[in-house]
Amino acid sequence: MLYDFIIINKKDKTPLYRQIYMSVRKSIETGSLKKGTKLPSIRRLSADLDVSKTTVNGAYEQLCAEGYISNKPQSGYYVEAQFSDTPSKADKASSAANKSKKYYEYDFSSKSIDDGIININEWKKYVKEVLNQNYLLTSYGEEQGEEILRNALQKYSLGTRSVNTSYENIIVGAGTQTLLHILCSLLGNNKKIALADYSYIQSEYVFNSHGYDIKYFRCDKYGACIDSLEEINPDIILLNPNFTVNSNITMPVTRRLEIIKWAKENNVLIIEDDYNGELRYSTHPMPCVQNYDTENTVYLGSFSKILLPSVRISYMVLPQKLTDEYNKIKKYTNQTASKTEQIALAKYINNGKLDVHLRKARRIYLEKSKLMLSSIKKYFGTSVKIVFNETSLYVSLFFKDKIIGEAVTKKIDDASIKIMQFNKAENMIVLSFSGIKDKKIESGIKLLYETIAN
Repeated sequence: MLYDFIIINKKDKTPLYRQIYMSVRKSIETGSLKKGTKLPSIRRLSADLDVSKTTVNGAYEQLCAEGYISNKPQSGYYVEAQFSDTPSKADKASSAANKSKKYYEYDFSSKSIDDGIININEWKKYVKEVLNQNYLLTSYGEEQGEEILRNALQKYSLGTRSVNTSYENIIVGAGTQTLLHILCSLLGNNKKIALADYSYIQSEYVFNSHGYDIKYFRCDKYGACIDSLEEINPDIILLNPNFTVNSNITMPVTRRLEIIKWAKENNVLIIEDDYNGELRYSTHPMPCVQNYDTENTVYLGSFSKILLPSVRISYMVLPQKLTDEYNKIKKYTNQTASKTEQIALAKYINNGKLDVHLRKARRIYLEKSKLMLSSIKKYFGTSVKIVFNETSLYVSLFFKDKIIGEAVTKKIDDASIKIMQFNKAENMIVLSFSGIKDKKIESGIKLLYETIAN
């Protein structure tokens, strides 16, 4: 069995995910695990080894990234590498090409945004304007991010999310993961961090890579529970105050202030992941946690869903004490976000185009969310519990009677319906309305109901 090849020592300083990764990798390289062998699920392996699912996921993700194993949707993880009689590159390329040709009539994944929101030609105009200024392209970008963009972000984040900061405390990077790596390098390794078990999975991978001890706090309908945080006694907490997995309620200000007070008293740093905080459309956006606590909160913002997924620009706002530490090391770092796109985004913000874009996005997503919810209620009725949080751009369906397993999700896939997520333990599927066309929502939900019911 696979477990015979996995050797872990919880007293060893090497992160557990790394120990699992090395054990499986060695077994593949020595031929003990053959190509096509199915690996145990993340849930099964975490239970059998008595480690967190995040730990196993981190190992599997690294093995996938290096090509040792592959993740087949609704099927599981399989050994991909073979160190003798390896298939030719042409065979591999052909297989990959065939795999990428799959077309879904109803795409409820979250891989895209509604193309009716942004005027692509207008965005191209700003990019082209930068490209025509040769002097901007013949030098490296600023490590911390272009000053023109950081100034624009300071005004933008203050106006839309009440972020209270100076441009000097803002760091720009190509995605949240990149910024978290920088933050972890400032905080040091081997910290204990508390987060919700539905948090951004890529962030957990970053924390694992820095040797962080990840713990999960309990949530009620208002978000993180103080008594759970006290039990964990972490060095850091990661919050997404706009989203609670089993509730459509945004964390109220009373809970935010309780957490801030508790964190200060216990010398705990808050990381606020304000994912899509601007995209609240049925009510006004609530001020971010950082607005109430500038000295002890790190704020994270991103443009992947607000603007374009292909524009990999995120930003991080540091408290002054961490900004001072960052200034000591920034000369040793490189900027990962495109200088061209940074300057184009700055101009886009400064000319008021992003404000116009947000107003349009809120209007479109409001209508799409109404259509999504009414369609689900029309066809599924009371057979599911519906949880919807507007900033997430997706709806969770918890099935009361029907068991949703791999066989059902395969039927859904065969029906040309792509779902965002499937959770067997929660008996739940997740559907995003961010990219699917309005005219396809009801017919897609109807077909989903018929596929699951039969």
